This record gives sequence, C-alpha cells and structure tokens, in this order.
Amino acid sequence: MTTTVEAASNPFALMMDPESVLAAMARSERLARLHSRVWRPLDKPMVARAPAEAAAFDALVEDDIVEEPEA
Repeated sequence: MTTTVEAASNPFALMMDPESVLAAMARSERLARLHSRVWRPLDKPMVARAPAEAAAFDALVEDDIVEEPEA
C-alpha cells in the first residue's frame, strides 16, 4: 500500500505506469458521478471585424512596407 501512496504522490511515477492510472480512473466512484457533456465547435467561426475594415487595415500595413534596394 505504501508503494501505491508513494507512486500517487509522484506524478513522474504515474507516467511510468499508465495502465494503473487508467484502471484507477475506471474504479473511481467520484469520476463516475461527474456529469459529462459533448461540446462541438460552431459550424461557422465568428469574424472579429468586417471585411471592409480588414481590407483597409491590410492596405495600411502594405503601404508601410518599404523595400530595400539590392546591393
């Protein structure tokens, strides 16, 4: 029992034996009582700014770019 307690207190020891971690999770009553929900991303991402504003910003940034002459 003390080796289990020592392993549980050391996260690196838990990485060496993932099967025991998964078995402990399967036996856990507290985890079984948690409510779960499936989250799905939205179909269309929200655009932060309007396309006209984005085009104006792009034009402003591109005007600031100065090409250096080749030597």
